[in-house]
Amino acid sequence: MELNCLIVDDEPLALDLMESYVKRTPFLKLAGRCLNALEVLQLLQEKSVDLVFLDIQMPELNGLELSRVLDKQIKVIFTTAFEQYALEGFRVDALDYLLKPISYAEFLKAANKALAWFERVHEAPSFKEEPDCIFVKSDYKLVKVELSKICYIEGLKDYVKIYLDGVNSPIVSLISMKSLEEMLPASFCRVHRSFIVNLDKITVIERNRIVFGKTYIPIADSSKDKFMEFLNKRTIK
Repeated sequence: MELNCLIVDDEPLALDLMESYVKRTPFLKLAGRCLNALEVLQLLQEKSVDLVFLDIQMPELNGLELSRVLDKQIKVIFTTAFEQYALEGFRVDALDYLLKPISYAEFLKAANKALAWFERVHEAPSFKEEPDCIFVKSDYKLVKVELSKICYIEGLKDYVKIYLDGVNSPIVSLISMKSLEEMLPASFCRVHRSFIVNLDKITVIERNRIVFGKTYIPIADSSKDKFMEFLNKRTIK
């Protein structure tokens, strides 16, 4: 992975040193070098930058102030001769803080930290906001349960029964209703202390009860508002 980086310092000699460090680091590509915040803002209109090595002590707009207006996708490593800025640097979500004079070893350590951060962001597996299945323990094994097949869940004292569409016997799992409820997406609603229903599977409602075959699931008073909100959105009046 290659990171486009920008070096910012109002001292040309400091820029030269940082540029030499960037060129020695295989995964860094120099996008530019700037002497002040105005040059940074102008450059960012033309180039894509991942990482900024940013001096704090600069005229007009200092590094801390500049970092607050940068795009949130751009990460910052502060460079400064003043140790008292360290805490403030981390408050603005900087990846690291380098104290001048900066050795290449210190620079490389901070750069590797940035690389690791970007690799986690870009290479982490992407999960859907809502899962399409869960795994539950049943009979000493983990069983995959497709959420779209769940009709309703019944909670008993220390375990639950998960009733699936087209399956005669429920899946029995030693898990609390609360723990299971936290795993489920918004299409599931706890309508009673002992029942969670898949709202997408409801076909019949009779006398304040949800009907699944020969099973009648009561709707508790505490759940009526949430359930009625779901129902009203899908009722032709």
